[in-house]
Amino acid sequence: MTTSHVTVRPASAADRPTVERLWLMFRHDMADFQPGLPNPDGTYHNDRLSSAFEHDDWAAYLFTSGDRPVGFAFVRALSGPARVLNSFFVVRGARRSGIGMRAVREVIARHPGPWEVAFQDGNAKAVSFWRRVAKEIAGDAWTEERRPVPHRPDVPPDVWISFTTA
Repeated sequence: MTTSHVTVRPASAADRPTVERLWLMFRHDMADFQPGLPNPDGTYHNDRLSSAFEHDDWAAYLFTSGDRPVGFAFVRALSGPARVLNSFFVVRGARRSGIGMRAVREVIARHPGPWEVAFQDGNAKAVSFWRRVAKEIAGDAWTEERRPVPHRPDVPPDVWISFTTA
């Protein structure tokens, strides 16, 4: 897929069905790093998706290229000490095109201040991507640490990158 442009916009209630379908792809991809089977109806747990659309301290963004949905981001803790990029997804057909970097830069620019991003150490592509994001946005002024996953002693700790934007 050749993509020259990505639009990042707040996801509206009308966008929710589209984001829900993208969520299924995201959760399916994440099963490589966070084991789990779908629910009996073929969906995956969607508490983060629900929060992104229903809670004031969250923001949901939809990424499009032309009229095609190509990804989403959920940001939480908008009023907290640090914004948290809770979920970030780009469809496989748009990866390695620059869309992810452009989208994440735009999402982060909408909420200046301290940021935290978590990912799984076993996801080599995520490790590379998020370290590149941190370097491009914050230069050398970012940190990385491992933190246990709450209520999940059975999974490896998440990697958290922290930085601040102007």
